[in-house]
Amino acid sequence: MGTTTDPRLLRAFVAVAEDLHFTRAAARLYVAQQALSRDIRRLERDWRTQLFVRSTRRVTLTPEGERLLPHARRVLAACDELAAAVEAGTGAGGAARPLLVDVGAPVSTGQRVLDAARRAAPEREFVARFLSGLTGAAAEIAAGRLDVSFGRIAGLDPAARSGLDHRLIRQERVAVLLPEDHPLAALAEVPLGALAGETLYAGAGNPDTAEWTDYARRLFAGSGVRLAAPYPRIEGEAEFRRIVRRQGWSVLASEVFTGVPGMALRPLTDPVALSPVSLVWRRGLRHPGLDTLLAAARGLAAAEGWLLRAPGRGVWLPEDDRRLLVGDADGVEDAHGVEGVVDDAGVEDVDGASPGEGPAGDRRDGRQRRDG
Repeated sequence: MGTTTDPRLLRAFVAVAEDLHFTRAAARLYVAQQALSRDIRRLERDWRTQLFVRSTRRVTLTPEGERLLPHARRVLAACDELAAAVEAGTGAGGAARPLLVDVGAPVSTGQRVLDAARRAAPEREFVARFLSGLTGAAAEIAAGRLDVSFGRIAGLDPAARSGLDHRLIRQERVAVLLPEDHPLAALAEVPLGALAGETLYAGAGNPDTAEWTDYARRLFAGSGVRLAAPYPRIEGEAEFRRIVRRQGWSVLASEVFTGVPGMALRPLTDPVALSPVSLVWRRGLRHPGLDTLLAAARGLAAAEGWLLRAPGRGVWLPEDDRRLLVGDADGVEDAHGVEGVVDDAGVEDVDGASPGEGPAGDRRDGRQRRDG
């Protein structure tokens, strides 16, 4: 047995031990079920003992698992106390330091959540940043220059994701920004197939928005829609509006997007494309402002139906996003066509899929962050 154990593995052990269900435990930790299963197997290898008895319908603790569980809880409690002391005690006079929050753009889901958090806790200080994409924001979080951001977590490199925690807060409906005199601008909704032959800008050339460019490539695959050639990074909404008008671009956007004079925002249909927006923060961060942001996001989601299921099956989401969000209790469940759908006990087989894998339900309504 090794001399140290990663607290993340202890959290996985405790979550499964308390829920006795891999899917619910993964949702509680905001991780994919397959990742949780790998963590449990790694912990069992490190400790050279079996912690759980798994069957297709049931998960139970072994006697050794029951013996070690209270020890794991005590270690985690001590870790949480230490993290809270470090995070909350760095401000002047012992007050919590300001929380650095990237909202992407002034017109965004992140800004809505930040505004609600400020109303709920006016005594706390939140400092806004306006980075253009989650890829760039994740690098800032890793460097310690940022605490929280919003965006498409599945579009990040796995190495970047490993240092982050996240919670799905909204499914945003994807849209297209068209010149007002474009023939398709007369439609209330634009079918993806009607854009065949068009060229759309989706942030190519801006390394900070790589997750959105990746989304566009996946959405456009086989549709006849072309991705605009890479363009230097665009900073600021005024500059974005100027360049879009000058280049004559149509833009892949979302239902929550900055207005551009002379252009019309129209949601996509056939399929209804959804872009998941997660609240993302540095793994292990303990800060009262983070708790306020999470509560504000939950309140907005409940009040405005940010995570309601979309009717029917004509809904599209990248496969990576589907896999990552399966089992997220606040997000997507029973996704049609998802790999690794699990059975009632949430127990995977060795391939990451479960007994009885097959098609399931539909998806929820929603958008994405800015593209410039």
